[in-house]
Amino acid sequence: MQFWPRTRSPRMTARIRSWGTLKDAKLLGFPGYKAGMTHIMYIENRPGTPAKGEESSMPVTVIECPPIRIIGIKTIKNDYNGLTTAQHGWTEKIDKNVSRALNLPATPKKVEFSTDGVVEVRVIAATQPHLANLKKTPEIVELGVGGNIEQGLEYAKKILGTDIKVADVFSAGQQVDAHSVTKGKGFQGPVKRHGVMIRSHKAEKTKRGPASLGPWGNARTYRVAHAGQTGFQRRTEYNKWVVKIDAKPEQVNPAGGFVRYGQLAADALLVKGSIGGSAKRLVTFTQPKRMHPRIPKTAPEITHISVVSKQ
Repeated sequence: MQFWPRTRSPRMTARIRSWGTLKDAKLLGFPGYKAGMTHIMYIENRPGTPAKGEESSMPVTVIECPPIRIIGIKTIKNDYNGLTTAQHGWTEKIDKNVSRALNLPATPKKVEFSTDGVVEVRVIAATQPHLANLKKTPEIVELGVGGNIEQGLEYAKKILGTDIKVADVFSAGQQVDAHSVTKGKGFQGPVKRHGVMIRSHKAEKTKRGPASLGPWGNARTYRVAHAGQTGFQRRTEYNKWVVKIDAKPEQVNPAGGFVRYGQLAADALLVKGSIGGSAKRLVTFTQPKRMHPRIPKTAPEITHISVVSKQ
């Protein structure tokens, strides 16, 4: 019921419904491309754990984060239609690759932004996947801006038309929320889709199905585990631990490159555990809504990063 309806995501990038808050005027999120997974050896620094101070192993997901280009500013107002656009403007110099994803005027008009009635400031950013040797067409994402309205608007004007690196937004040791579209698996039965138990070989009609369809006349209810679309759905994972931000991709590249991805060419973000989505899919990280108390606030001391071939 938590994830109903289990339908396909309308787009390849996850929609972010709300943003966290920061006192400082800085971006509240940053996108990156999922490369794959590896493992590291580190000195355990979680408070209260029996293994504190000992060397331990940790699986990490590697996200390649080439710099993003800020191409626009958008202000949001709250009226009877909900959150709607108040004003938006574009930078004068736009990379030619952006035209592959957006139809923008040749000479954008200069906009004088006002803070009257504005409840939120966002920037429009274009990824630069060509810096990661992935493709030419960028993804266009909206990113929230921290601070109050005046501070956020001044910061947005300051960075308009410039490149922002992941180290300008996040730091090693902090927690982030990961928004992604999971790997699609097509039409699957209830055992794979919902994890129902396979019934006895003497069961009536079927083994790989729910034991009961519920009350009569309601057999197709969404409360019963039926077959259907599996995967390619928008999901948010809270409080992922940023273990390391590496500006030297050669320290993370495995022998032969990541499977179905290749070699890293830009900054790498190492996040503890797995993250939804297939290789080369965009993942957007945001400032956390609330901190998990048992996750350390400092980055661990890494003693080894596995670069063994993943082939």
